[in-house]
Amino acid sequence: MLYTNPFYHAQPGCQAISQINQKSSNSHIGIIFLPMEDEMLASFLLSLREGLEAALIIGIVLAALRKTNRAGLSPFVWRGLAAAVATSLVAGLVLTWLGAEFEGRAEQIFEGSTMLAAAILLTWMIFWMRRQAVNQQKNLEAGISQAAQQDNHWALFGLSFFAVGREGLELVLFLVATKLTIGTLQTTLGALLGLLTAILLGWGLFASSKRLRLGQFFLIINILLVFFAAGLLAHGIHEFNEAGIIPSIIEHIWDLNPILNEKQPVGQMLTALFGYNANPSLTESLAYLAYFLGLGILWKTMVRKTTLSQTT
Repeated sequence: MLYTNPFYHAQPGCQAISQINQKSSNSHIGIIFLPMEDEMLASFLLSLREGLEAALIIGIVLAALRKTNRAGLSPFVWRGLAAAVATSLVAGLVLTWLGAEFEGRAEQIFEGSTMLAAAILLTWMIFWMRRQAVNQQKNLEAGISQAAQQDNHWALFGLSFFAVGREGLELVLFLVATKLTIGTLQTTLGALLGLLTAILLGWGLFASSKRLRLGQFFLIINILLVFFAAGLLAHGIHEFNEAGIIPSIIEHIWDLNPILNEKQPVGQMLTALFGYNANPSLTESLAYLAYFLGLGILWKTMVRKTTLSQTT
């Protein structure tokens, strides 16, 4: 599937890419998605989004160093990236180990807590990035300029480490939560494909003279991830129902398994992407609906504040 979409200024790195490639604004780079199982799509999208953001950050740093004739400092950026990846892998192993240590009710509490934390963080990330993307890029470029002028190796290392490390730790939590719903193999394969696509895409952005238009691409991914976060929230409530922490009130308010079984291919895809449950409890369903209600209120409030700030 090929994507070429309008450029979106609110994503990190987009303005820098636009400035670098002003002379080639009429050209595009295609985004190629490899075929995969439906269950892998959630982890693929998560990894693609986080990986692409990390690639944009590293690209901005390297481009800024070249622009200021400080390309010799690039190895410290790569070392920071390597340290961030290693830290994220260790965090993933620790969370996976912790999950394997729990059994019975403790396991249900751990899984429910992980899913709720991932849902909250994923939602916050989408909203925060929309509000802060432009300022974040300006702060990033200012930090690069200051570190380059002072030949501060450790500042560049830290800039790369913390910027990429945040994306990596977020992704680890998301993937651990995803693994609890669709399994280790599908999560791992989807994550590897997503990261590989992000790496190739990030390389293409800065190795090519062409300009990638990312706007609707990020928008589509964010919309899918909002539904994924709602599914994580509902699944987390389901685990708390089973652990007896949150009452079900009504154990099964309906049963759609005869019509759309969650074990069938379509049902598995809906479960992996949107947290579909053919026979949810009342509190699980209310949590799902409350999530979108709260999301709508937050979105409307944010749009109103943005409109007011633009008119004043």
